[in-house]
Amino acid sequence: MSFDYDLFVIGGGSGGVRAGRLAAAGGARVALAEEYRMGGTCVIRGCVPKKLMVFASGFAEAVEDAQRYGWQVRAGAFDWPTFRKRLHGELDRLEAIYERNLQAAGAELIHERASVAGPNTVRLASGREVTARTILVATGGAPFVPEFEGSELVWTSNDVFLMKQLPERVLVVGGGYIACEFACIFNGLGVKTSQYYRGAQILRGFDGEAQGHMSELIRGRGVDLHVGTHVQRIVKQDDGLHVYGSDGRHDVFDAVVYATGRKANTAGLGLEALGVEIGRHGQVIVDDYSQSSVASIYAIGDVTDRVNLTPVAIREGVAFVETVFNGNPTKPDHDLIPSAVFTQPEYGAIGLSEEDAADERPIEVYCAAFRPMQNAFIDKDERVLFKLIVCAETRKVIGAHVIAPNAGELIQLIGVAVKMGATKEDFDRTVAVHPTMSEEIVLMKEPTRTA
Repeated sequence: MSFDYDLFVIGGGSGGVRAGRLAAAGGARVALAEEYRMGGTCVIRGCVPKKLMVFASGFAEAVEDAQRYGWQVRAGAFDWPTFRKRLHGELDRLEAIYERNLQAAGAELIHERASVAGPNTVRLASGREVTARTILVATGGAPFVPEFEGSELVWTSNDVFLMKQLPERVLVVGGGYIACEFACIFNGLGVKTSQYYRGAQILRGFDGEAQGHMSELIRGRGVDLHVGTHVQRIVKQDDGLHVYGSDGRHDVFDAVVYATGRKANTAGLGLEALGVEIGRHGQVIVDDYSQSSVASIYAIGDVTDRVNLTPVAIREGVAFVETVFNGNPTKPDHDLIPSAVFTQPEYGAIGLSEEDAADERPIEVYCAAFRPMQNAFIDKDERVLFKLIVCAETRKVIGAHVIAPNAGELIQLIGVAVKMGATKEDFDRTVAVHPTMSEEIVLMKEPTRTA
């Protein structure tokens, strides 16, 4: 049977673009459809604009620290419109690069919504239908807001990047990494910030000790954090949004930002009608090679709800091309993936939490929390945390957790050692770089506790 394309990719995010570009560069006839903007969540409404906001939100504290060090400087008011203009200019630049690289590889770019009309058929919003030997779904995810009285009044993370001006008072709802990041961003930009989370502790799924440490740091920086509470209703009045919490709390805000989870973008794609298995959160169920229950349809990235990180989606895209087009069956590696939470300060992690590790095997825990030199010199009480979790039997480091400035940079390097299977003794043999705060990672000689 003759097809219009060898590969049709639905979704122009990092994973879909990488897969389409590599397949096209290898000689395959490729088309990619994107209904919004090229770059997907990461480039347009996620990692990139968020990290630029993180940078912007850190300068007020830097000015305060500089004053304590002797610099005669002061911070003026933050001008959101100036930042916003530069931000969207940068996103336009990155989007153009994505388009240019994809087309330079020989792929066709279609700026339309696409859905699946058959195992080998794609229907475009214009009504045109095309055929492809293989269809790759890479439509990512989207913020999810539960329904309640006044839920139509809230923002999601998508809306934050488009706001015309900063609110004076904001409530961030949620306790995951996105909620914590935005709470720190708003707080750093001078917004009076509150955070509600219905669970017992923020950053569910991360290491328990790190959760507690980060909670204290967020509160210490001025975020009014409340756990064990959620929003029952929101009423808009002349003086703002009146928020009524489950604990009886009643506060007024200019904006309420929901970061309570994300759902896979599969609605309206026509997948279920074809027999593609869909999970209860809307995700496409795939095997180890990213193949769905329909042989000609594959899926990668957040739409599969495996590990929802941009670099993972890119790796999955590469593995897909190796498997389907290069005759080299390749499983994406989802083991020991380093990650970072871009709060202030940052939290970097790889491997197991102490709780999960202790459930599996005997462990030793090495942990140090202290004021680094830069803080101690100006009597700043904020502490960093370095933690290693070691398997008592193999001596391998099976978990590492860092809460410190630039922890995302640190965990990337620590991650190489952990991925290679480094033992605690390998860390011990490494000479410290002095004076640095990160030298603590090789100086912790005696376990804090065992389990």
